[in-house]
Amino acid sequence: MAVKFDFEYAGKGFLGHIYRPIAKVSFQSPKYKTWIDTWLVVDTGADFTILPKYLSRDLGISLESNCIVDTTRGVGGEQSIYLCKTKISVKIGTLTRRIPLAFFNNDEVPALLGRLGFLETFNTEFLKTHAVIFKNS
Repeated sequence: MAVKFDFEYAGKGFLGHIYRPIAKVSFQSPKYKTWIDTWLVVDTGADFTILPKYLSRDLGISLESNCIVDTTRGVGGEQSIYLCKTKISVKIGTLTRRIPLAFFNNDEVPALLGRLGFLETFNTEFLKTHAVIFKNS
């Protein structure tokens, strides 16, 4: 089964129209056993999936006791992140995975769907019609 999402239109810039590949992902709270939906930027340059800090509270994940502090580097420079000590259950459409997950130290950075344990487990297609498709095989 395949899951398809249209890109998000981000406006027109000096160089042209900007579209961002996004996907709706459901994260299961290990504490409450409920599912939290959020939209993530599909980022093939992101080593792993990283969420804004506020989602740690929504998921019942303590940054102090359920995570370890690490550092990430990217286009925006270097910043502290919190890596979950255990994998988290996620769904994209009806496709489920248990993935490594991290949280940013702030709420200013968009949620990123990264490669490790997530993107690399799908055949992912980026279409010129501004859509992204996730397939199991």
